[in-house]
Amino acid sequence: MGKFKVLLYEDIREEGKAILKDKTDLFFAKSLEESYLIEQVKEIDGMIVRANGKVTRRMMEAAPKLKVIGRHGVGVENIDLEAATERGIWVVNTPDANDVSVAEHFFGLALMLSKMLKKGDMALREGRWEVRYQYIGNELHGKTLGILGFGRIGKAVGRIGYKGFDMKVLYYDALRYEEVEKEIEAVKTNLEEVMSGSDFISINLPMLPVTKGLIGEGEFGMMRPTAYIINLARGPIWDEKALYKVLKEGRIAGAGADVFEVEPAAKEHPLFQLENFVGTPHSAAHTEEALRRMSLVAVDILRVLEGKEPVYPVNRPVKKNR
Repeated sequence: MGKFKVLLYEDIREEGKAILKDKTDLFFAKSLEESYLIEQVKEIDGMIVRANGKVTRRMMEAAPKLKVIGRHGVGVENIDLEAATERGIWVVNTPDANDVSVAEHFFGLALMLSKMLKKGDMALREGRWEVRYQYIGNELHGKTLGILGFGRIGKAVGRIGYKGFDMKVLYYDALRYEEVEKEIEAVKTNLEEVMSGSDFISINLPMLPVTKGLIGEGEFGMMRPTAYIINLARGPIWDEKALYKVLKEGRIAGAGADVFEVEPAAKEHPLFQLENFVGTPHSAAHTEEALRRMSLVAVDILRVLEGKEPVYPVNRPVKKNR
């Protein structure tokens, strides 16, 4: 029996490739266009995708040997789960690989905004020492932290806020997490109370039809004028035009984002023209530690190829793929 064939959309850390190298041949995509990928998957047994590119139904139909799709990360909106399940293809991910990295990123952006670090750095480089009397920041300590989506990352944000900054934690989620409520004195409440009662808001919701456009002008209007909101989840969860408007008018103190409605975000993006906005290029999970952990999706790729059930399944195929 020959080696399994695994297609990587993008390169991953050596720790993951080392797991696969003895029993698989690795192939790297030269393009993420569907037409190109359809031609490449005909003999492929497994594939690993990152945030870029999609795995569509048409691609799966062109891949009769495909048994498993691994998501290097958490979100699987770029994979047609329905098609995979129907065709007996496992979808796996790394649900706890980047919790800490993304949670730390939230506080990095929160501190940039509340302490005016970006503005202070730019002024210093321009020789404007006198801004030390003008750029007066705010502490995170003792403030109220609102978390939209209390999954793994949301909980990690809450723990850091509570244990590191003595913050009061409010959260909005479809589920209740009583153990974590006891651990960090978190309070489950509704969307309106999180928006209106928080000094810092962290968006950590999954990208679903019910969450798309959830935060619009009405929700921004509920916020305190001194409050900050940061989106590390998915760009379409909030309305960027409404956000630009409330920031431009000074109706909230500031906002930050690692994700955008259209990625890569254009350098002319209106939000980038505002001093009370800070952004990063969908890189919150890109720490060396998290990238190594995400590369270990290779473990489940190999398990499925060898006929075993994965440790971190996203779906449960209804039939075995031939």
